[in-house]
Amino acid sequence: MTGVVKFASMSCMTRDTRPVSWIKAALREFEEFPEGAKLKIERALTIAAEGGKADITKPLKGFGSGVFEVALAYRGNAYRTVYVLNLGAAIWVVHAFQKKSTKGIKTPQREIEIIRERIKQLKDVL
Repeated sequence: MTGVVKFASMSCMTRDTRPVSWIKAALREFEEFPEGAKLKIERALTIAAEGGKADITKPLKGFGSGVFEVALAYRGNAYRTVYVLNLGAAIWVVHAFQKKSTKGIKTPQREIEIIRERIKQLKDVL
C-alpha cells in the first residue's frame, strides 16, 4: 500500500463537514502542483466535504457511483485530482496528476489503472 494520511479540510469545519484523507502518494503528487491550482482544487475538495459538488468536479466514468474527478485547467495545463466518497466517513483523495495527454479530454489509461489499484488497496485496508 502506498500509505495513507488523514487530515481535515483546509476550511473551517462544521458539524456536517466530512474529513478529507489522502493516500500519501496522491498528496505528494498534489504538492507538486502550482499554488494557484492547489488552492482551486482544495476549494473543490472543501465543497465535497461539505456535501456539495464544485463546478470543476465530475463523476469519473467506469468506477460506479462515488468516484469523482476534479478537472482543472490552469495556466495552459490540466490538473486532475480523484477522490472517493463511499469509503467510510472520510472523503479519500486517491490520485493527483498533471494531464499531459494530447488526445482530447479523456483520462489516460495509465492514470485509470493507478486510480483503480489505489481504490482496491484502500478498500482492503479500510
